Amino acid sequence: MAEIRVLDKHTAELIAAGEVVERPASVAKELLENAIDAGATQITLSAVRGGIQQLQIVDNGSGIEAEYIDKAFIRHATSKIATAEDLGHIHTLGFRGEALASIASVARVEVLTRTEADEYACCYRIEGGEERGMEPGARPVGTTITVSDLFYNTPARMKFLKKDASEGTFVAETVLHAALSHPEISFRYLRDGKQQYVTPGDGDLRSAVYAVLGREFARDLLPVDGSSELYHVTGLVTPPRACRASRGAQHFFVNGRYVKNRTMMAALENAYKGALDYMADRRARCSCWSCRPTWSMSTSTRRKPKFALRKRVTSLTLSTALFAPRWQRPAAASAALRWATPRPKKSPGRP
Repeated sequence: MAEIRVLDKHTAELIAAGEVVERPASVAKELLENAIDAGATQITLSAVRGGIQQLQIVDNGSGIEAEYIDKAFIRHATSKIATAEDLGHIHTLGFRGEALASIASVARVEVLTRTEADEYACCYRIEGGEERGMEPGARPVGTTITVSDLFYNTPARMKFLKKDASEGTFVAETVLHAALSHPEISFRYLRDGKQQYVTPGDGDLRSAVYAVLGREFARDLLPVDGSSELYHVTGLVTPPRACRASRGAQHFFVNGRYVKNRTMMAALENAYKGALDYMADRRARCSCWSCRPTWSMSTSTRRKPKFALRKRVTSLTLSTALFAPRWQRPAAASAALRWATPRPKKSPGRP
């Protein structure tokens, strides 16, 4: 019979880190969520070599008190919840208290933070789960987290990463989702020292779409807004003539979190039935989200939520997309159908 051993702390942390940190984009997602939960209105993310060499996030949030910085890197240490009852009404993006501990176990991390009550900032370093000390620093109120040499102590996991360009694309998608789900926050994204975009942070979703996805995409978008006793759906959708052959430009958010949900995808596409009957390979493009209340969905899964009343989500998303402002008028609806319908070719010999 094989001997059963209790793993040492370092080995256990490396295994646990694999559940949270899969690639640089995972680090970016966790740190962005922390910055948003801290009340930041300006967030800058910088990635070098796809985030493998360095990933830095600078925010102007509330910061971390000096006495709690080292506790933030202890597994299951969090400021988001205190009791089991809190799990039933979570209003933050993160709450498990695993992210920082997992990241610090497979990378070199430096935290420079300051709160409103502190006279000066504190700089804390931790590498591979081992503390490297704390010293005074300088910066305005907020937090700067620098993650360097990701997976430097786990070369086997480094081999499974893709090329720098591919990993950089994954990081860019993560920032894109954060920018679209929180248009009230100004996001600045730099890739290998070059600025890619800056969102205005004025609370207007169309402005965020314009900054992130470009003028051509934002120009044709139509606003939608619908609500029921349980769910509220708002966002922007394209008219039938601007639809494309893939679902790559469909972005869904629930309570400010990016999700992939078949129920919402199917409802959106059903709303375009008839308008796209002649273009079966076309898909609607949108940037929309469903919000409030949090108890209507499961918190056990992040990317694929489970709605308590799926049929109501389907009907609400469908009706909301169907009654986009320009589609309410019969003339506009007929024009939309004409845009989506290819003109028949004239037969030879006929005028």
